[in-house]
Amino acid sequence: MLALILNLLEIQYLISSPFVLVLTVFQLWMFIHAIRQREWIWALFLAFGWGISAFFYYLNVYRNSASSTRGFELPGANNRRRIKELQAQIHHLDKAHHHSQLGDVYFQQGKLEKAEASYRAALERDPQDIDTRAHFGQCLLRQKKPAEALPLIQGVVSENPKHDYGFSQMALAETFTALGQTDAALNIWKQVTENHSYPRAKVQLAELYVAKQQPELARVELKDVIADDVHSPVFQRKRDRVWVRRAKGLMRKI
Repeated sequence: MLALILNLLEIQYLISSPFVLVLTVFQLWMFIHAIRQREWIWALFLAFGWGISAFFYYLNVYRNSASSTRGFELPGANNRRRIKELQAQIHHLDKAHHHSQLGDVYFQQGKLEKAEASYRAALERDPQDIDTRAHFGQCLLRQKKPAEALPLIQGVVSENPKHDYGFSQMALAETFTALGQTDAALNIWKQVTENHSYPRAKVQLAELYVAKQQPELARVELKDVIADDVHSPVFQRKRDRVWVRRAKGLMRKI
């Protein structure tokens, strides 16, 4: 790709072919993004392939990395085949858990309005399901509706503080923060970090410490996040990179 780009960058050629200019800029944009995201395999394809590789990278990686729920994932995976499977099961069986699972897939993809519709359909069929209530609450929170999210998430955590491996507790702390109840949020974050080493929890706890003029306590949490990242497996580093970047940025400020 590099040799080709050097040829394409000849001014006269680019001026005479606007399409090639746009495609070249797009290719470079995707290549730089892949490097920044440590997508080394994709970067290799982008370096030696031109045009079509950038298109596939955009569809499979770039769009997901720009999701509104990046850093706030639910347990599980998402793909088009799974959506089709769930839609077929809903058509034939119309079970609450199928609607809820479809909501989870849409949540993962950042399609929050579709996720909300699926969660509401699930609750109509089974209003007591703890997973649906928890995930619906998180969906509302990501849509900046913390007042609506609070009773759902708070009810789940009261029923089972360990629900979703502490993810529901983290969502509750974020809800309290969004509502301006920072003392309540701080207490929840402390509970989470006592039992888990999630960067999502440590960074947001550090941010509250900074807001409360306690920078030394904040540094302890941030140093843990940065130190742990070096020794984490690749899949975990990819999942947590948004929080690691946030930790490094905050550490520079304090």
